[in-house]
Amino acid sequence: MPILVKLQDSARQDLDLLGRLSVPGARGPVMLSQVASLTMEGGPAVIDRYDRSRNVNFEIELSSVGLGDAKTAVMDLPSIQKLPPGVRIAEVGDAEVMTELFASFGLAMLTGVLCIYIVLVLLFKDFLHPVTILCALPLALGGAFVGLLIGQKALSMPSLIGLIMLMGIATKNSILLVEYAIVARRDHGMSRWDTLRDACHKRARPIIMTTLAMGAGMLPIAVGFGAADSSFRSPMAMAVIGGLITSTVLSLLVVPAVFTYVDDIEHWIRRTVRRLRGQPVDPHIDDDLRETTGDDSGTPAQTPA
Repeated sequence: MPILVKLQDSARQDLDLLGRLSVPGARGPVMLSQVASLTMEGGPAVIDRYDRSRNVNFEIELSSVGLGDAKTAVMDLPSIQKLPPGVRIAEVGDAEVMTELFASFGLAMLTGVLCIYIVLVLLFKDFLHPVTILCALPLALGGAFVGLLIGQKALSMPSLIGLIMLMGIATKNSILLVEYAIVARRDHGMSRWDTLRDACHKRARPIIMTTLAMGAGMLPIAVGFGAADSSFRSPMAMAVIGGLITSTVLSLLVVPAVFTYVDDIEHWIRRTVRRLRGQPVDPHIDDDLRETTGDDSGTPAQTPA
């Protein structure tokens, strides 16, 4: 049966008595005063540890300052840059989450783009035209960074959330153009040039309406009007607005151009595969290319009825 013995409260204040307590030694019990110096001193009532190290927490109210700006200002302090030996900085809480988010953001973006590509391949039953749709993503990302620069917002966790939101919106605008061009070309026998021009003409209205609606909804958040925590939501809104503007304007110009190059590559692959298999080349493929490029004299060919 374990037995616990303790001294009386009065004896605990007598250093001589405490020094005569025996402790185990290599050659038998020895007195505590022979191996230790006993003094009366003050000490912390509670010792906090983090990863087995003594820890001191600094909890700071950011108010209207962004987390990224506050972290940069703290790291620039002379006392932080000249820490004594054995002292290190451990980021916990929102700062730790933000660091992990930046580290894994590239993998998350790559996974999202891959999932979007797989879904588009299943919908369009094609491996190349989904690449045309995904070409709108860099256009949106560039505009998001420009929006953050104009609004003087840091690249923080909310702005990264805004970039993920842009992926779906930019992809949707590109799908409207490419899907209309493919359907018009397949069902109505239109040439590639006519389908692209008609797609940009008829799909521009829903694309612009979506951009205006989304931008109008994000504008109060971007300026901090009626928002409980504008420092968190404002970078996200600025990234979304900037990406929407650039993706809307450039998608009507870049997506049709990329569509022509991808379509040429697809026709070339089909002709090459037919030649390798010893099959006759489909004349409709060459005729379709001549319709979009014109004959040797430079005169555009007529669209078939």
